[in-house]
Amino acid sequence: MNIRPIHTAADHQAALREISALMAAEHDPESGTPEGDRLDILATLVQAYEARHMPIEPPDPVEAIKFRMEQSGLSVKDLEPLIGKSNRVYEVLNRKRPLTLPMIRRLHHSLGIPAEILIAETMTG
Repeated sequence: MNIRPIHTAADHQAALREISALMAAEHDPESGTPEGDRLDILATLVQAYEARHMPIEPPDPVEAIKFRMEQSGLSVKDLEPLIGKSNRVYEVLNRKRPLTLPMIRRLHHSLGIPAEILIAETMTG
């Protein structure tokens, strides 16, 4: 099988190319076959490398709210029961007012935004 750990960006790119080649076949290799096992191992190695070298930072709370609004087709009016009158919603979305604990709870429960994202420090400006 001759699979090695991924130590460098070049190793990472090579593994991604091989994964693409394995998946580009007419159908994904079946688990338990040599190709399927190779794909599973390469995917695990790539995932471990990316977790170590390319961590994904959690989103800013305001960006998370805006994303959920866009994703769900929500307007400022839809956020009023969760944040307050429209001027307060605009202040939060424009980073002029921080989220309060009650706002965080309502946003978490109503929109499903993880609380740990909502309590994070908001980027300024």
